[in-house]
Amino acid sequence: MGCVVAAMLASYVSDLWRWLVCQAASSAMGIINLIFQAHARHTMPPLRPSFLSLYALRNAQLASRNLRRHARIFARSCSCSAPQQSQKFVNHSPTSDQNVQLNPTTSDPPTPPVDHRSVAQTHKLFITSPYSPGSPLLLPNGAYIFQKLQSFLRAQYPQFGFQEVITPTIYKKSLWERSGHWDNYAEDMFSVQGRGATGQTENAEVGQDEEFGLKPMNCPGHCLLFKDDVKNYRNLPVRYADFSALHRNEISGALTGLTRVRRFHQDDAHIFCRPDQILSEIEQTLKFVGMVYDTFGLGPYKLLLSTRPQDHFIGTIEEWNRAEQQLTSALNNSGREWAINEGDGAFYGPKIDIILKDSNGKEHQTATIQLDFQLPQRFDLQYQASPQELKEKSDTQEDLELDPAHCRPVIIHRAIYGSLERFMALLIEHYAGRYPFWLSPHPAIILSLNQDPEILHYIAQFQSVLSGLKEHTFNHSLQDQTARPTPQRLSTIHLPIDVDTSARQLGRKIADAQKKKYNHIIVIGEAEVHQGTFKVEAANQPNMQATQKALEDVLGRELQADDWKTSKTANSTIAVKMDVREVRAYFERLLDRFL
Repeated sequence: MGCVVAAMLASYVSDLWRWLVCQAASSAMGIINLIFQAHARHTMPPLRPSFLSLYALRNAQLASRNLRRHARIFARSCSCSAPQQSQKFVNHSPTSDQNVQLNPTTSDPPTPPVDHRSVAQTHKLFITSPYSPGSPLLLPNGAYIFQKLQSFLRAQYPQFGFQEVITPTIYKKSLWERSGHWDNYAEDMFSVQGRGATGQTENAEVGQDEEFGLKPMNCPGHCLLFKDDVKNYRNLPVRYADFSALHRNEISGALTGLTRVRRFHQDDAHIFCRPDQILSEIEQTLKFVGMVYDTFGLGPYKLLLSTRPQDHFIGTIEEWNRAEQQLTSALNNSGREWAINEGDGAFYGPKIDIILKDSNGKEHQTATIQLDFQLPQRFDLQYQASPQELKEKSDTQEDLELDPAHCRPVIIHRAIYGSLERFMALLIEHYAGRYPFWLSPHPAIILSLNQDPEILHYIAQFQSVLSGLKEHTFNHSLQDQTARPTPQRLSTIHLPIDVDTSARQLGRKIADAQKKKYNHIIVIGEAEVHQGTFKVEAANQPNMQATQKALEDVLGRELQADDWKTSKTANSTIAVKMDVREVRAYFERLLDRFL
């Protein structure tokens, strides 16, 4: 017993010490950043739209380079979703006005600020448990939002050419050694011992008697998929997307709700392309990011270009300059403002990070676009070159290792949300519990006026129709429960329509529904059953103007004064009488328009 207690105490002290070191490092980085910013204000030369300004800025900041390098040793990074570093320089896009707010897409965040953990308790989104630290358990409401986020991106993949794949959660140590993660990222990985494995077999072959590692990222698995068959230049680009769960061994003191976890999911994707396709792929990915963030009404957000580190990078300077120039061209063509994060690229290539503020003003990295020249070499990825590539092929050491008729692809790591859990936390705080209908776990609730059995039966059928389980027909018989179920169409859109048929007073049920931020409240009594029409109140729709337009499209008329619950002001709520077909059509219209 004493040994167990001692071990637990040692583990706790170890975690506490690592947390204290992390906090001290964070404070040190903040002080260093303030010093650097003050220094940069006095030394930075005038900005120029040309890409050459990047090199002028480098030369102007030689005095502070060592300071930045020492600041960065406290931060860890990975190939697909690295924590953002402090912004060094600002380089405005030539098409932007310097007085314009950075990437404005919506109004200011909610006031007062909200914490996604407290909202999650009120709306029953997720819980945490000491049995799974850093691995939140999503309740049905939270799982609904999570799955909607996945479904939204899946619906966009065909137009951007992505194919979804499913890859293992666990790989043998030899794969991580080949990718370089075991040497550079082992501290942040979970190692797993397989059954019967000892790791002590002499002269063992690759994969024999090895320990395993839970994957912290998907890139090595996607390299295995690309390498599985022969590709030629006409097959590229190949775009793989993956929602697999990832595991990273974050220190316990840093774990926070959904924003800092050990188990999470990325909308991870890897684009295998030819060098001449990099620019077009980056531009398409930036359009993808803009479309998604505009749909959610997120912003303002920042675009950061992280350039070649001073030390510890692979490839030639010429390759880096060419890659950075392509990223710069893509950023300029995007028409958005962006900044240079000087010297903070990954060791294998430059990257573009999207930084989003939460409701407290804290910045989070969400989307990322990264170029990678290393993994194609480590996994010996190649494709049959085009005649033009063969003609221009240089005699570099890399090319000499290839079949003369082949070239290496470039990998673009891409994530739009980044971590789905972190993105979900930002949305929870951004909407403050008042979600758009298409994303809401509480799109509508039906309240009973009394306990009349006929009314309760009618409400049950009405719920089935609105949720998408039944067609727009009613069976008034109380004996219809014996009908055999039939398969639902794959195209059916299901909605989590709730009911409250308790014996409580109607006023209390309405107040409870408003507190839970239901988008729509429908009350059904004897009159509604006999008339077949219902007053639908749009109680918590974020965009009331667009909601009004959707209603008018369904009803085929403009809303009148008696269609509003109060006077027609910015704070008015719509309360319109409709039949069951119109209500379902209205709900589908909201879904189609992401309202």
